[in-house]
Amino acid sequence: MSAFHDILFPLSVGLGARGGPERFTEIVELASGHEERNSPWAHSRRRWDAGPGVRSADDLALLTAFFEARRGRLHAFRFRDPADHASCLPSAQVSAVDQLLGLGDGTRTRFPLLKRYGEGQGAYPRPIALPVAGSVLVAVNGEAAGFTLDDAEIVLAEPAPDGASVSAGFRFDVPVRFDTDRLEIALDAFRSGAVFSVPLVEVRT
Repeated sequence: MSAFHDILFPLSVGLGARGGPERFTEIVELASGHEERNSPWAHSRRRWDAGPGVRSADDLALLTAFFEARRGRLHAFRFRDPADHASCLPSAQVSAVDQLLGLGDGTRTRFPLLKRYGEGQGAYPRPIALPVAGSVLVAVNGEAAGFTLDDAEIVLAEPAPDGASVSAGFRFDVPVRFDTDRLEIALDAFRSGAVFSVPLVEVRT
């Protein structure tokens, strides 16, 4: 049976991966010339090709061993998106006030981690499934707060006061699997600098 292996894809290979978010939009063209657009996906899904990250024979050996241990597409694992793996901008340091998780009501203690993209009502709240251990910081009304981490939810040591902002900063990984059951490697082509494909796709945990 398939499972999630709590292990990180080799960073030396992953840093060269190319990819990003994918959306699925259904478009119907009406007789009037107007369009109706709808998306059955509540959340985006990310895809990458890690092939460009293989730059040496050692990288190739690491990738092959990792692929075999995951049994190809069977088992999911952690992947660190080289372009988007923190609650803040790439040039900034993680801060406890990076992302607003919600407002207290005097009794609530649990707040799922999320990262918002965009501003205002149109912002997209992305659920964060795999925070990096030891990277999470939490604040209530801008002041550091005691908490524990339960999977991808923070659990405050004390309920946040009514109307108090609960925010967090963190680094995170993405749950993915290989999107192929075969690594096709031509060693001569690899030595000459050719890039082969290693597709990865995000999964829901």
